[in-house]
Amino acid sequence: MFQVGHCDLADTGVTVIYCGPQGALAAVDVRGGGPGTRETDLLEPHNTVERVHAVVLSGGSAFGLAAADGAMRELARHDIGFAVLGEDKPGPRVPIVPAAVIFDLLVGQARYPSAEDGAAALRAAMAADDTSQGSVGAGIGATAGRLRGGLGRAQFKAGKYQISAVVVANPVGEVVGLDGKLFAAPEKRVDPTLLKERTRPKLNTTIGAIMTDAPVTKAQAKRLAMMAHDGIAHAVRPAHTPLDGDTIFALSSASRPTGVDAMELLELGQAAAQAVATAIVSAVTQAEAGIGATAFREIAVK
Repeated sequence: MFQVGHCDLADTGVTVIYCGPQGALAAVDVRGGGPGTRETDLLEPHNTVERVHAVVLSGGSAFGLAAADGAMRELARHDIGFAVLGEDKPGPRVPIVPAAVIFDLLVGQARYPSAEDGAAALRAAMAADDTSQGSVGAGIGATAGRLRGGLGRAQFKAGKYQISAVVVANPVGEVVGLDGKLFAAPEKRVDPTLLKERTRPKLNTTIGAIMTDAPVTKAQAKRLAMMAHDGIAHAVRPAHTPLDGDTIFALSSASRPTGVDAMELLELGQAAAQAVATAIVSAVTQAEAGIGATAFREIAVK
C-alpha cells in the first residue's frame, strides 16, 4: 500500500509517499551531478536496512531535507519504524525516511519547507491517497526548461505486476523540442514562438519514486531504479546534467522479497521508464499558470 500526501506552501512544498506500517523494500539510483538527498547510502543493496516507511520529496533545496525530520517524528508518534531489538521485543523504533529535494529557491520568495510541513504531508498521506497532479506539493516551485514543471503520476501494467510513478519534474533540460512537441508525447505541442528565450541554466533536479507490488529483491529494486531513469532521458533533453540532482527511488510493497526472473525484471524496468516519462508529461501539462514561468496550458496548440 502506497499513499501520497502533500503540503502546499506559496511557492514550494512537500510530497510524502507513505509506505504503510510495515514499510516497503527500497533502493535508489542517483544520476544527476548535484543531488540533495538523505539516507540514500542506506538503500544500497550491500547495506543492512531493506525497508523504508516513507519517502519525502521536497522543494527548498538542501533546506527542504528538514521536512524528512518531521515525517520521521510523525511516524514515531504512531509507533512505526525499524525495531532496533527485533519485532518480537520491546524497544525503540526508528522510522526510515529517505528524502530528495529540488532546487526552487529562485522561484518567488525563498521559502524553506520545515519539519512541520513534512509532518503535515505525512499526515495527509496516512489519511488518503491524494491523486492531484501539476502544481501541488513538491512540484509547486518546479520549472521544466522554459515551461513550468510540477508533480506527475502514472501507472502501468508489467505482466502480472503493477508499476506506478510519482515524479517532480524540475529539469534544467527542455521537455519540448524546437518544433513545440513534447519529447515524450509528440501528440502534445505548444506554439514555440510563445516560449520565452532560453536563460542561463540554473540548478534544478528531477526526483521521484517508482512503486510496484512485484516481490523484487533489493538488488533487483536497484536495477528498476536505474532503468526508471531512462524515462527522464526520454522526456528531457539533456538529462542528468551537472546542474541536476536526478534521483529515483524504487519501492516494493511485497511482504517477502522472493525475487522475479530476468524477463519479469525486464518488463518491470521497461514499464518503470514509461511511467516516469508519462509522469513528467503529466506534471508539465497539468501545471497551472504562475511563478513567472510559462505553463503548457497557456500556449498549448489545440
